[in-house]
Amino acid sequence: MTSSPPLHDPAPQRRHISNTERARLFTLHKGVCHICGHKIDGTKERWEVEHVIPWAMSRDDSDENRKPAHERCHDTKTTQDRTNLAKADRIRMKHQGAWKSKSPMRSKRSTPVSR
Repeated sequence: MTSSPPLHDPAPQRRHISNTERARLFTLHKGVCHICGHKIDGTKERWEVEHVIPWAMSRDDSDENRKPAHERCHDTKTTQDRTNLAKADRIRMKHQGAWKSKSPMRSKRSTPVSR
């Protein structure tokens, strides 16, 4: 029996976002950081195109899932996303029976009989 790959399987590659595409997304979303809600000054502040729903979970590169975000906001969200992805993988593996417990429950058969 083989287990399914983790939710964040790195095999598929993200496509590169060109400068033209970055500018189009910035304009489409009115230059607002979707995480903190503040306006991004594109000439003074570093910003990145960020996936609202992590790409590793959705593989969605639609305009509604890719929005501008301040670099520092994006870093914070990415850290949280990684934690959530790892937890989702553990839960999925546990439900499939593939997760090996670090402290398995002992059955009555494995304990010495005491009378």
